[in-house]
Amino acid sequence: MTREVRVVSYDENWPNLYQQEITRINAVLGEEIVSAYHIGSTSIPGMWAKPIIDILLKVKDIIEIDNYNNEMIALGYEPRGELGILGRRYFSREEPKDVRTHHIHAYQADNIELERHLAFRDYMIAHPEDIKIYSELKIVLARRFQWDIDGYISGKHLYMERMERAALKWYRLQDTYQK
Repeated sequence: MTREVRVVSYDENWPNLYQQEITRINAVLGEEIVSAYHIGSTSIPGMWAKPIIDILLKVKDIIEIDNYNNEMIALGYEPRGELGILGRRYFSREEPKDVRTHHIHAYQADNIELERHLAFRDYMIAHPEDIKIYSELKIVLARRFQWDIDGYISGKHLYMERMERAALKWYRLQDTYQK
C-alpha cells in the first residue's frame, strides 16, 4: 500500500500525545521499561515532521519484550520485530486504519542505538539553525516524493548520516562536561 508522505509544522500538542501514549504503554510494559523518551522530529520544538510520535524505550531485557506482543496488539500496535535493526523491537500504531500515528523503538539498556537517537534529538534542540535546514529539506522532499516514502528517506540519507555524526560528537562532549 502506498502512503502519502506528509510533513507538517511543529504541533505544540505533540509532547502531550507522547505523554498520553507512554502512560498506556507503561500499563503494559512498565515492569520491563528502564526509561522512556520522546524522540524523532515531533520531539524537537520548531521542527517540521511527519505527524508520527516516536517513542524510545530503554528496557531491561529485549527478549522479554516479545512476550508482550498480544498486549501491544490490544493497545493498537503492530509488533514488527527487529525490522532491520539488530537488537531492536519495533511497533507501529495506525489510527484511523492506514494512518500511522506512533512508532515504538525498544532497545536493551546497553544498546548503542539509544545514544544515537538521544544525541540527534538533543543536538537539534541545541542548534536551531539545523532545525530550519532539516525542516526545509523535509518539506522539499515531501513535495517531491509525496507518494514515495523510499524516495523521501533516500533523499534524507546523506544529510542524516552527517548530522548523526555531528550530533554524536557533540553529545559525547556534553556528557564529558557534565561529569
